[in-house]
Amino acid sequence: MQPETAKYNKALSAADAAICDLLAAEIDKALPEAENKIWHAHPVWFLDGNPVTGYSKLKDCVRLLFWSGQSFEEAGLRKEGKFQAAEARYTTVSEVDVKDLRRWLGKARDIQWDYKNIVRRKGRLERLK
Repeated sequence: MQPETAKYNKALSAADAAICDLLAAEIDKALPEAENKIWHAHPVWFLDGNPVTGYSKLKDCVRLLFWSGQSFEEAGLRKEGKFQAAEARYTTVSEVDVKDLRRWLGKARDIQWDYKNIVRRKGRLERLK
């Protein structure tokens, strides 16, 4: 886990930190080639400069976000925003289904929309994979 991500997790309540520590460990294991950094104040993982997954503490939960998650066609993920993102929300570490999470992380590598160039394309997304 990157030091900045560890610092982010440590600043949370014990329950939220447990969720985030589990998510970070599973993401790092499934996407070892991904670059992890704090982006817009939250831990995000990038493949070739393209954001693929990350999490953030919301008021009442921890949100796990997949930038291309709507294309995963997974019942456990909910649509988020107007592009291709999808999310899962957790209030306890026991809610994290590691089997599902690992499957979603595999899809995060294999299914990507080009968020890296969304500004240059004036808000238009193109499928990379």
